[in-house]
Amino acid sequence: MGFINDIKYAYKQANVVERIIYINVFLFLLTALFTTFMVQWFALPTNIDSFLTKPWTLISYAFIHERLFHVLSNLLVLYYIGNLFLDFYTKKQFLNFYFLGIFVGAISFLVNYYITTKSGAPLGGASAAVTTIFVAIATKIPRYSLQLRFIGSVELWVLAAIWVVLSILQLATIDNGSGIAHLSGAIFGFVYSKQLEKGNDIGKWFETIVNFFSNLFTPKKNTSNLKTVYKSKSATKTEEVSKTKQRKIDDILDKISKSGYESLSKEEKDFLFRAGKK
Repeated sequence: MGFINDIKYAYKQANVVERIIYINVFLFLLTALFTTFMVQWFALPTNIDSFLTKPWTLISYAFIHERLFHVLSNLLVLYYIGNLFLDFYTKKQFLNFYFLGIFVGAISFLVNYYITTKSGAPLGGASAAVTTIFVAIATKIPRYSLQLRFIGSVELWVLAAIWVVLSILQLATIDNGSGIAHLSGAIFGFVYSKQLEKGNDIGKWFETIVNFFSNLFTPKKNTSNLKTVYKSKSATKTEEVSKTKQRKIDDILDKISKSGYESLSKEEKDFLFRAGKK
Protein backbone atom coordinates (compact mmCIF):
# COMPACT_ATOMS: atom_id res chain seq x y z
CA MET A 1 0.00 0.00 0.00
CA GLY A 2 2.98 2.28 0.52
CA PHE A 3 3.63 2.34 -3.24
CA ILE A 4 0.01 3.31 -3.93
CA ASN A 5 0.17 6.07 -1.31
CA ASP A 6 3.36 7.41 -2.88
CA ILE A 7 1.60 7.61 -6.25
CA LYS A 8 -1.40 9.37 -4.70
CA TYR A 9 0.89 11.87 -2.99
CA ALA A 10 2.86 12.51 -6.19
CA TYR A 11 -0.39 13.07 -8.08
CA LYS A 12 -1.66 15.57 -5.52
CA GLN A 13 1.63 17.49 -5.67
CA ALA A 14 1.76 17.47 -9.48
CA ASN A 15 0.77 20.42 -11.69
CA VAL A 16 -1.93 20.15 -14.34
CA VAL A 17 0.47 18.93 -17.05
CA GLU A 18 1.90 16.20 -14.84
CA ARG A 19 -1.57 15.07 -13.73
CA ILE A 20 -2.64 14.57 -17.32
CA ILE A 21 0.54 12.55 -17.87
CA TYR A 22 -0.25 10.35 -14.85
CA ILE A 23 -3.77 9.74 -16.17
CA ASN A 24 -2.43 8.83 -19.61
CA VAL A 25 0.10 6.38 -18.16
CA PHE A 26 -2.57 4.71 -16.02
CA LEU A 27 -4.95 4.34 -18.97
CA PHE A 28 -2.12 3.09 -21.20
CA LEU A 29 -1.52 0.27 -18.73
CA LEU A 30 -5.23 -0.53 -18.74
CA THR A 31 -5.24 -0.50 -22.54
CA ALA A 32 -2.26 -2.85 -22.61
CA LEU A 33 -4.17 -5.28 -20.38
CA PHE A 34 -7.60 -4.96 -21.99
CA THR A 35 -6.77 -3.76 -25.50
CA THR A 36 -9.88 -4.96 -27.33
CA PHE A 37 -12.29 -3.60 -24.72
CA MET A 38 -10.57 -0.22 -24.32
CA VAL A 39 -10.24 0.42 -28.06
CA GLN A 40 -13.77 -0.74 -28.81
CA TRP A 41 -15.39 1.48 -26.17
CA PHE A 42 -13.08 4.48 -25.82
CA ALA A 43 -11.26 5.03 -29.13
CA LEU A 44 -13.00 7.27 -31.69
CA PRO A 45 -14.63 5.21 -34.47
CA THR A 46 -14.62 6.29 -38.11
CA ASN A 47 -18.28 5.45 -38.56
CA ILE A 48 -20.73 8.21 -37.55
CA ASP A 49 -23.46 5.75 -36.51
CA SER A 50 -21.01 3.93 -34.25
CA PHE A 51 -19.86 7.26 -32.79
CA LEU A 52 -23.45 8.29 -31.95
CA THR A 53 -23.76 5.22 -29.72
CA LYS A 54 -20.50 6.20 -27.95
CA PRO A 55 -20.42 10.03 -27.88
CA TRP A 56 -17.91 10.08 -25.00
CA THR A 57 -15.24 8.92 -27.47
CA LEU A 58 -15.13 12.54 -28.68
CA ILE A 59 -12.84 13.10 -25.65
CA SER A 60 -11.88 9.65 -24.35
CA TYR A 61 -9.94 8.74 -27.52
CA ALA A 62 -7.15 11.12 -26.47
CA PHE A 63 -6.34 8.90 -23.48
CA ILE A 64 -6.10 5.62 -25.42
CA HIS A 65 -2.62 4.62 -26.62
CA GLU A 66 -1.93 1.13 -27.96
CA ARG A 67 1.78 1.47 -28.74
CA LEU A 68 4.54 2.22 -26.24
CA PHE A 69 6.41 4.55 -28.62
CA HIS A 70 3.20 6.48 -29.28
CA VAL A 71 2.50 7.18 -25.62
CA LEU A 72 6.17 7.90 -24.83
CA SER A 73 6.60 10.41 -27.64
CA ASN A 74 3.38 12.22 -26.76
CA LEU A 75 4.03 12.38 -23.03
CA LEU A 76 7.69 13.37 -23.30
CA VAL A 77 6.79 16.28 -25.56
CA LEU A 78 3.85 17.17 -23.32
CA TYR A 79 6.06 17.21 -20.23
CA TYR A 80 8.66 19.62 -21.59
CA ILE A 81 6.46 21.75 -23.84
CA GLY A 82 3.50 21.69 -21.47
CA ASN A 83 5.56 22.98 -18.54
CA LEU A 84 7.02 25.68 -20.78
CA PHE A 85 3.45 26.54 -21.79
CA LEU A 86 2.58 27.13 -18.11
CA ASP A 87 5.34 29.73 -17.88
CA PHE A 88 3.40 31.94 -20.30
CA TYR A 89 -0.24 30.86 -19.94
CA THR A 90 -2.49 30.00 -17.00
CA LYS A 91 -3.52 26.53 -15.88
CA LYS A 92 -7.08 27.14 -17.12
CA GLN A 93 -5.81 28.26 -20.50
CA PHE A 94 -3.75 25.08 -20.72
CA LEU A 95 -6.90 23.02 -20.14
CA ASN A 96 -8.76 25.09 -22.74
CA PHE A 97 -6.08 24.51 -25.38
CA TYR A 98 -5.63 20.84 -24.50
CA PHE A 99 -9.26 19.71 -24.43
CA LEU A 100 -10.43 21.93 -27.26
CA GLY A 101 -7.53 20.53 -29.30
CA ILE A 102 -8.90 17.06 -28.54
CA PHE A 103 -12.37 18.17 -29.62
CA VAL A 104 -11.22 19.86 -32.85
CA GLY A 105 -9.09 16.84 -33.78
CA ALA A 106 -12.05 14.49 -33.23
CA ILE A 107 -14.46 16.55 -35.31
CA SER A 108 -11.96 16.78 -38.20
CA PHE A 109 -11.38 13.02 -38.02
CA LEU A 110 -15.11 12.26 -38.17
CA VAL A 111 -15.77 14.75 -40.97
CA ASN A 112 -12.93 13.27 -43.03
CA TYR A 113 -14.36 9.76 -42.92
CA TYR A 114 -17.92 11.00 -43.39
CA ILE A 115 -16.99 12.89 -46.58
CA THR A 116 -14.73 10.21 -48.04
CA THR A 117 -17.03 7.35 -46.91
CA LYS A 118 -13.91 5.30 -46.24
CA SER A 119 -13.34 2.98 -43.32
CA GLY A 120 -10.24 3.00 -41.19
CA ALA A 121 -8.76 2.32 -37.80
CA PRO A 122 -10.33 4.12 -34.83
CA LEU A 123 -8.50 7.17 -33.54
CA GLY A 124 -6.57 6.96 -30.30
CA GLY A 125 -3.87 9.05 -28.65
CA ALA A 126 -3.16 12.54 -27.36
CA SER A 127 -1.31 13.76 -30.47
CA ALA A 128 -3.98 16.29 -31.50
CA ALA A 129 -3.96 17.87 -28.03
CA VAL A 130 -0.16 17.80 -27.73
CA THR A 131 0.16 19.36 -31.18
CA THR A 132 -2.26 22.12 -30.15
CA ILE A 133 -0.14 22.93 -27.08
CA PHE A 134 3.13 22.72 -29.05
CA VAL A 135 2.02 25.04 -31.87
CA ALA A 136 0.32 27.46 -29.46
CA ILE A 137 3.43 28.09 -27.36
CA ALA A 138 5.63 28.17 -30.49
CA THR A 139 3.31 30.83 -31.91
CA LYS A 140 3.61 32.93 -28.75
CA ILE A 141 7.39 32.66 -28.32
CA PRO A 142 8.78 31.40 -31.67
CA ARG A 143 12.33 32.63 -31.00
CA TYR A 144 12.58 30.94 -27.60
CA SER A 145 15.56 28.56 -27.69
CA LEU A 146 15.81 25.12 -26.14
CA GLN A 147 19.12 23.43 -25.44
CA LEU A 148 19.08 19.90 -26.88
CA ARG A 149 21.73 17.33 -26.02
CA PHE A 150 24.13 16.63 -28.92
CA ILE A 151 22.41 19.30 -31.04
CA GLY A 152 22.66 22.57 -29.15
CA SER A 153 20.32 25.54 -29.20
CA VAL A 154 17.19 25.19 -31.36
CA GLU A 155 14.43 27.77 -31.61
CA LEU A 156 10.95 26.63 -30.62
CA TRP A 157 9.33 27.34 -33.98
CA VAL A 158 11.76 24.94 -35.67
CA LEU A 159 10.87 22.11 -33.31
CA ALA A 160 7.17 22.79 -33.74
CA ALA A 161 7.57 22.81 -37.53
CA ILE A 162 9.30 19.42 -37.44
CA TRP A 163 6.50 18.03 -35.26
CA VAL A 164 3.86 19.32 -37.69
CA VAL A 165 5.73 17.98 -40.75
CA LEU A 166 5.59 14.49 -39.22
CA SER A 167 1.79 14.83 -39.17
CA ILE A 168 1.75 16.07 -42.77
CA LEU A 169 3.66 12.94 -43.83
CA GLN A 170 0.85 10.84 -42.37
CA LEU A 171 -1.54 12.30 -44.93
CA ALA A 172 0.19 10.22 -47.60
CA THR A 173 -0.87 6.98 -45.90
CA ILE A 174 -4.11 5.15 -46.69
CA ASP A 175 -5.39 5.57 -43.14
CA ASN A 176 -4.73 9.32 -42.93
CA GLY A 177 -7.39 10.27 -40.39
CA SER A 178 -4.92 10.64 -37.53
CA GLY A 179 -2.79 13.04 -39.58
CA ILE A 180 -5.84 15.19 -40.28
CA ALA A 181 -6.69 15.25 -36.55
CA HIS A 182 -3.15 16.31 -35.66
CA LEU A 183 -3.03 19.08 -38.27
CA SER A 184 -6.42 20.35 -37.13
CA GLY A 185 -5.00 20.62 -33.63
CA ALA A 186 -2.01 22.54 -35.01
CA ILE A 187 -4.21 25.03 -36.87
CA PHE A 188 -6.43 25.48 -33.82
CA GLY A 189 -3.42 26.06 -31.54
CA PHE A 190 -2.07 28.73 -33.90
CA VAL A 191 -5.43 30.51 -34.27
CA TYR A 192 -6.23 30.39 -30.55
CA SER A 193 -2.80 31.76 -29.61
CA LYS A 194 -3.08 34.59 -32.13
CA GLN A 195 -6.55 35.48 -30.88
CA LEU A 196 -5.31 35.61 -27.29
CA GLU A 197 -2.64 38.09 -28.37
CA LYS A 198 -5.50 40.29 -29.59
CA GLY A 199 -7.31 39.92 -26.26
CA ASN A 200 -9.93 37.53 -27.68
CA ASP A 201 -10.20 34.27 -25.71
CA ILE A 202 -12.11 32.03 -28.13
CA GLY A 203 -11.93 29.14 -25.64
CA LYS A 204 -13.50 31.04 -22.75
CA TRP A 205 -16.83 29.27 -23.29
CA PHE A 206 -15.22 25.93 -22.50
CA GLU A 207 -13.75 27.31 -19.28
CA THR A 208 -17.21 28.65 -18.35
CA ILE A 209 -18.75 25.21 -18.84
CA VAL A 210 -16.07 23.55 -16.72
CA ASN A 211 -16.49 26.15 -13.96
CA PHE A 212 -20.27 25.65 -14.01
CA PHE A 213 -20.03 21.92 -13.39
CA SER A 214 -17.22 22.39 -10.84
CA ASN A 215 -19.36 24.83 -8.87
CA LEU A 216 -22.20 22.30 -8.74
CA PHE A 217 -20.03 20.08 -6.56
CA THR A 218 -18.36 22.85 -4.55
CA PRO A 219 -20.05 23.66 -1.21
CA LYS A 220 -21.03 27.30 -0.87
CA LYS A 221 -19.63 29.33 2.01
CA ASN A 222 -21.63 31.85 4.01
CA THR A 223 -19.84 35.18 4.26
CA SER A 224 -20.85 38.39 5.99
CA ASN A 225 -21.22 41.75 4.24
CA LEU A 226 -18.08 42.95 6.00
CA LYS A 227 -16.08 40.09 4.58
CA THR A 228 -17.52 40.70 1.13
CA VAL A 229 -16.44 44.35 1.17
CA TYR A 230 -13.01 43.42 2.44
CA LYS A 231 -12.56 40.78 -0.24
CA SER A 232 -13.72 43.15 -2.95
CA LYS A 233 -11.08 45.71 -2.01
CA SER A 234 -8.41 43.06 -1.81
CA ALA A 235 -9.46 41.63 -5.14
CA THR A 236 -9.27 45.09 -6.74
CA LYS A 237 -5.73 45.62 -5.48
CA THR A 238 -4.69 42.13 -6.56
CA GLU A 239 -6.17 42.70 -10.00
CA GLU A 240 -4.24 45.96 -10.42
CA VAL A 241 -0.97 44.29 -9.44
CA SER A 242 -1.75 41.37 -11.76
CA LYS A 243 -2.40 43.68 -14.73
CA THR A 244 0.88 45.55 -14.16
CA LYS A 245 2.76 42.26 -13.94
CA GLN A 246 1.07 40.94 -17.09
CA ARG A 247 1.99 44.06 -19.04
CA LYS A 248 5.61 43.58 -18.09
CA ILE A 249 5.46 39.91 -19.11
CA ASP A 250 3.91 40.86 -22.45
CA ASP A 251 6.68 43.41 -23.08
CA ILE A 252 9.32 40.77 -22.37
CA LEU A 253 7.58 38.26 -24.65
CA ASP A 254 7.45 40.80 -27.44
CA LYS A 255 11.18 41.33 -27.02
CA ILE A 256 11.79 37.56 -27.19
CA SER A 257 9.63 37.28 -30.31
CA LYS A 258 11.57 40.05 -32.08
CA SER A 259 15.14 39.49 -30.88
CA GLY A 260 15.27 36.09 -29.19
CA TYR A 261 15.60 34.95 -25.60
CA GLU A 262 19.28 35.86 -25.36
CA SER A 263 18.46 39.54 -25.92
CA LEU A 264 16.89 39.74 -22.45
CA SER A 265 18.74 41.32 -19.57
CA LYS A 266 19.47 39.28 -16.44
CA GLU A 267 16.74 41.19 -14.60
CA GLU A 268 14.19 40.37 -17.31
CA LYS A 269 15.18 36.69 -17.35
CA ASP A 270 14.89 36.50 -13.56
CA PHE A 271 11.49 38.20 -13.61
CA LEU A 272 10.19 35.85 -16.30
CA PHE A 273 11.50 32.84 -14.37
CA ARG A 274 9.81 33.96 -11.12
CA ALA A 275 6.57 34.69 -12.97
CA GLY A 276 6.56 31.23 -14.49
CA LYS A 277 7.01 29.54 -11.13
CA LYS A 278 3.94 31.18 -9.58
